[in-house]
Amino acid sequence: MKIIITIILSINLFSQVLEKQNKLLWDGTDWNNIEKRADGGTRSIYQIKSAYISGLLDGRLYYYLKAWAKERGFADNLYADKLDYLTNKETIRQLDRFYSDILMTYVPVVSAIIIVHMEAEQVSKKTIDLYIDQTKFWINELTINMEKDKMHNLLNQKQKKYSGNKR
Repeated sequence: MKIIITIILSINLFSQVLEKQNKLLWDGTDWNNIEKRADGGTRSIYQIKSAYISGLLDGRLYYYLKAWAKERGFADNLYADKLDYLTNKETIRQLDRFYSDILMTYVPVVSAIIIVHMEAEQVSKKTIDLYIDQTKFWINELTINMEKDKMHNLLNQKQKKYSGNKR
């Protein structure tokens, strides 16, 4: 029964992600909406959040191992930050706290996980703030470029469509 409920919640969550076509990464809005959209109560909310974190970390491990097979030193430097410092339960609690600040809602969950682990490891506030600023700059620049490219591609498609009709 638990498996069926988890599958149904996962499908529901997946369909919600597909609704956001212009969104590249999950952010605090998505994270906070889990509570609003999950019908199974506190345990289901935890399971969904935990599954998302586990998926991110599994993907990270996969790419670390792929990079490590090619160039060990590069992989070790690239993936040097420890993201297993906190348990999933504690990471979820810290992400909930992090996203309670409305100014952090558009920080991608991937970056927020790194930030809450940096806080737990007592990295200096200056370093954490710099990382947050760089993350916000990066996601804003990426979003603007995607919107610009989308508009550029749309204009090109329309130009091709209408210039093809004139000939």
